[in-house]
Amino acid sequence: MSSGSGPLFVGPDVAGWQTVAEVAQPTPTPSNDDKGGQGEDFGKSSPVGLLVLLLFFIAVAFLVRSMTKHLKRVPASFDDPDEKADQPTEEAPSADADKK
Repeated sequence: MSSGSGPLFVGPDVAGWQTVAEVAQPTPTPSNDDKGGQGEDFGKSSPVGLLVLLLFFIAVAFLVRSMTKHLKRVPASFDDPDEKADQPTEEAPSADADKK
């Protein structure tokens, strides 16, 4: 056994010890054919990608058009019009008050 394997204590509930086996795996040898993902088709797009991109542009155009319509319906002010009527306004003194 190597230094990394050996008896392993599992816990107080388990009576006894367990042995862990290590399995050696061969290290992969680097090949000269691997270009880091830059194979023959690297940098090329497909017609499906162009179609998806065009569909996204069309969807964005419809969303902008819809948002523009909704923004035109938004009032210039969100103040309640009844607030202006409830507030007392200063009136000019009437001519009847001067005659008394």
